[in-house]
Formats: sequence, C-alpha cells, structure tokens
Amino acid sequence: MAKEGGARLIGAEPFDREVLEAQEPVLVDFYASWCGPCRALAPTLDALAVELAGRAKVVKLDVDQAPELARRYQVAFIPCPVVFSGGEEADRLVGLAPKHKIAGAVELALAA
Repeated sequence: MAKEGGARLIGAEPFDREVLEAQEPVLVDFYASWCGPCRALAPTLDALAVELAGRAKVVKLDVDQAPELARRYQVAFIPCPVVFSGGEEADRLVGLAPKHKIAGAVELALAA
C-alpha cells in the first residue's frame, strides 16, 4: 500500500465511483507491480498526491488486477498516467514522465 498521504491503490470495482463520478480531477496511474519504470514513478505520484490534496486525487490501478479497465482505456504501455475530469479522459502520458509534465496535465484539468 502507498505511504500515508500518497497515491491510493484502487481496484476495478470502485473505479467508476472513485474516478468517473469524482467531483475533482483524478490522476489514474495504470501500472503493474513487476514494472520497473512504474516502481520508479511511484515516489513522484506519491508526492503529487500530497501536493494536490484537496484539489485532485491520485490513484493507482494495477493493470494485471483490472485487465478489463486497461482494455477499456486502451492502455498498451505502462506506466500510463491518465487524467480524468468530469468523468472523461482529459489527458494521457505514457512512460516515465517527469513530475512537471504530470502536474501540468492535472493543473490543466483543474483550470478547465
């Protein structure tokens, strides 16, 4: 589990409620536990979760545990941080994106 205040792990069952029905933008990290770049990105996402607290949510979804959601959102490569706003995909980054790019994508969703 993520450290206190970091990105929260979610599964397929609460995805609609946690992401699509959220009032605030949600950054979803589609990842896998065996993925090296995903593990390298985890501290960045935990830091963003703390920095964005109260304005946006940051959650992690293991594609091996929720393959139907990975297919639904056409996640072909991981890590794949996706920003959702108003129940729709607002932006997507693929791979080990730098913190400022991920934060920028969330900020754009917050400004919309």
